[in-house]
Amino acid sequence: MDIKEIQSLIKFVAKSGASEVKLETDDIKITIRTGPADSGGETTYIQQLPAAPAPAPVAVAAPVETAPAKKEEDSKLITIKSPIIGTFYRKPSPDKPAFVEVGDTIGVGDVLCVIEAMKLFNDIESEVSGKIVKVLVEDSSPVEFDQPLFLVDPS
Repeated sequence: MDIKEIQSLIKFVAKSGASEVKLETDDIKITIRTGPADSGGETTYIQQLPAAPAPAPVAVAAPVETAPAKKEEDSKLITIKSPIIGTFYRKPSPDKPAFVEVGDTIGVGDVLCVIEAMKLFNDIESEVSGKIVKVLVEDSSPVEFDQPLFLVDPS
């Protein structure tokens, strides 16, 4: 289980209204407790369990030839990253459309999203021209400094 899956689980539990959720897999044990906002919010405990004995080796099929083509395609894409830590928003307000959608053509200086940091909303503008290929972050998600937000095809 990676950090994005854990963050999604925490958000889901917070929105569901449940007071406590426990999840246990072979290698990890997670307990999420939520409470009223005035009591300090939510608490998450993550425990790494001892590794299970390694399974017997399994024969792996040879890689498919389409992988190099995919890497060449990805290598020409430009990644637009978050310049700050905060909360990522695709729309200027909940009742407005998203700044950009997959397939939209953008130019230098176009607003792509807003990141809220310490109650300040910062417009994130494009430094490149091209076409939005993929949005890498969900709306209203926390983002870290230098976290990839969008993939842009400059051609």
